[in-house]
Amino acid sequence: MSLLQVQHLKTWLQSGGNTVKAVDDVSFSIEKGETFCLVGESGSGKSILALSIIQLLPARISSHPGGKILFDWRKQASTQQVDMLKLDENALCDIRGSRIAMIFQEPMTSLNPVFRVGEQIMEALLLHNPGLSDEIARQRALAAMEEVQINNAASRFNNYPHELSGGQRQRIMIAMALACEPDLLIADEPTTALDVTVQAEVLKLIKALQQRKRMSVLFITHDFGVVAQIADKVGVMKKGKLVEVGETRQVLKHPSHAYSQKLLAAVPENLPRRDKSKLETTGENKKNNEALVKTARLDVFFPIRKGILQRVVDYVRAVDDVTIDIHKGKIVALVGESGSGKTTLGRAILQLQKPTAGSVTIDGEELVGLSSKELKPWRRKMQIAFQDPQSSLNPRLLIAKTLTEPMQVHGIGKDDEERLELAAEVLEAVQLKRDFLWRYPHEFSGGQRQRIGLARALAVNPEFIVCDEITSALDVSVQAEVLQLLLEIREQRDLTLLFITHNIAVVEYLSDETIVMKSGKVVEQGLTSDVCGNPQNPYTQKLIAAVPRLNS
Repeated sequence: MSLLQVQHLKTWLQSGGNTVKAVDDVSFSIEKGETFCLVGESGSGKSILALSIIQLLPARISSHPGGKILFDWRKQASTQQVDMLKLDENALCDIRGSRIAMIFQEPMTSLNPVFRVGEQIMEALLLHNPGLSDEIARQRALAAMEEVQINNAASRFNNYPHELSGGQRQRIMIAMALACEPDLLIADEPTTALDVTVQAEVLKLIKALQQRKRMSVLFITHDFGVVAQIADKVGVMKKGKLVEVGETRQVLKHPSHAYSQKLLAAVPENLPRRDKSKLETTGENKKNNEALVKTARLDVFFPIRKGILQRVVDYVRAVDDVTIDIHKGKIVALVGESGSGKTTLGRAILQLQKPTAGSVTIDGEELVGLSSKELKPWRRKMQIAFQDPQSSLNPRLLIAKTLTEPMQVHGIGKDDEERLELAAEVLEAVQLKRDFLWRYPHEFSGGQRQRIGLARALAVNPEFIVCDEITSALDVSVQAEVLQLLLEIREQRDLTLLFITHNIAVVEYLSDETIVMKSGKVVEQGLTSDVCGNPQNPYTQKLIAAVPRLNS
């Protein structure tokens, strides 16, 4: 008998007087000890389905006009099958956290910032085991932290969420979810924002705990590499419907539905390979041997101050003695874990972060030490596309103003009419419509906003662009479109790109050369085929080995 059976489930949401069919006639089952992966693009209904199962959707905006959610509720020594849609709130509270637990996508917003992490695990234990003493609950919370491999669990117990790294916070969420030994774990994109090495550790941890406790897992993700690594069965969702369900190997190797085929074709591993050798051999590209951007012994240190007088006791060496060359017309990938200094290096090259020491040159001209006024002519040559376009685009400005303002600052176009025409051409270059000029950022999808961010960088016709994690939060199909768009723009405009990312599959597809950073230092650099195909540094080897592969 299945642990969970979802039968013809419908979840309707009310939004502004309209009804959204978020989950539309979905059926699947999960056996005991099985991992069922749910994949699909943003807005497909994956998270709404998960929240429907655990009954966490607000009643005032949600309804279930049809279907059943049958769950084998283990209560003390007996087990009974219940329909989650028909249980009262008291029964649901008994099941949530104890029999069905959930790991949310963003631990920073899921953990209470004013309580210590150990206390939050204790709270989950005491809520479902009111007979436990505080001391026993503390010991069990510590044991849960140790089980998810939190180093120095006793000292970490008293940390607040902001004092932990992203990977440690995610482990605390897992410890909290597993503390009461649930029968079903729902994991909603638990590794999306994590570094590849931390992701590998979290996946390995969930798998080991699942096998030890014979727990079932509903794992929501858009990463097919993760699916290939952990899933027993796969369900593909599109616009609220489950369009394909089957054994993992069957779905990944021989998808039957056109939508599944489209998603799998968009995975970087499956995108058409580029012949990068042409960039080295054609006469037209001999100029690429010239370095457009150079750094020499570049340092960016941030002081650590302590005491009443705030004396400097040490430095955070975010960028430490970095020397690199970025050649004209090349796409150079900058990879490494969070905190390795990638973004700081990119910002230091653009002089958005003042270096502590060292040199940055573009076209042979030194930038370090120039005043804001002296840097202004160089701003036109070098631009940045930020990781999160939602926060980097001004929500109160029309796209027309967003694109024409930098042109006006740099004296591009003789009047507003000409600048608007140039802005429309830039939008078309990133495959958006001209009439999008008269919309605001909130009227676009995430992929469209990312294209607008690129358009803003391209508006002043730069030679060099830093792309900071611009595909990290995108669906696989949108990511593929943005990557192919970057390649087209690079060819059309002879651009040079520094592409900051932690996605090795993207690096292998997109970049000509790769630079690997760890703790502020460059540990390896060279042609992407060499760095990813035959890494020499142990850290690079660890990064490459941690990548979940679709075709492994």
